[in-house]
Amino acid sequence: MVLSTIISFVVSLLVGALAIYVGAAIIVDTKDYEHAIFTALIGAIVWGITAFFLGGIPLFGPLIVLGAYLWVINARYPGGWKEAAMIAVSAWLVGAIVLTLLASVAVIDSAIGVPFI
Repeated sequence: MVLSTIISFVVSLLVGALAIYVGAAIIVDTKDYEHAIFTALIGAIVWGITAFFLGGIPLFGPLIVLGAYLWVINARYPGGWKEAAMIAVSAWLVGAIVLTLLASVAVIDSAIGVPFI
């Protein structure tokens, strides 16, 4: 059980980093996978803490959590809020596709830190 959770976390982190890397490479022409790994890790931590404390607020909780995640991307990559949102959306799409493929071949059974997956 614990090993499965650790494997899911590591795979989700690496896939999330890949997704952020692809999004950042396309949107702001930044190509640094190590930077993307730390962004994914910080984003997952901020997302988790914010969701734990504020995610349950009706209507506004999920928006606050999303705003915190966007803030991390905006702080770590050049550009503004629009670019951060575009990186986040493209990262979510890439992550959703890759994690769905991995789940379909039973590499992982769930994604940790990827919203709505």
